Amino acid sequence: MATIYGATAQPFGNVDVSYRQDNLIAGNLQLVTQSITLLKGQGVLRRGTILGKNGDGLYVISKSTATDGSQDPCAVLVDTFDTSGGNVVNAGVYQMGEFNANHIIKDDSWTIEKLRDATRQHSIFLKDVVTADDPS
Repeated sequence: MATIYGATAQPFGNVDVSYRQDNLIAGNLQLVTQSITLLKGQGVLRRGTILGKNGDGLYVISKSTATDGSQDPCAVLVDTFDTSGGNVVNAGVYQMGEFNANHIIKDDSWTIEKLRDATRQHSIFLKDVVTADDPS
């Protein structure tokens, strides 16, 4: 089971075509992106999902309890994709950046604190974002 933070998505085919301000990006650090392949059979993976790479070089939801390499969270999904029809080739991920810890999607095997430590080595920084909203 995954914990989902943030807004809902509107997938079209296997790509999210909706626009929404989701507050995923949380800083001015240069974003670095890469095209990767998502492993089939994971259902709909939403923008902001924390991913790891398995032994076959395919990206899956990172679980701290995994033993196939995907326990190393190394990417944040750029868009929403549906993997139920097969592997998704050329899916975009962020490999570097500052992200709002309250708007990422993580597996329940991770705590935010442990995930924050694990992603830091990949220059993925999970931040607690402070807003100027009126608290009343």
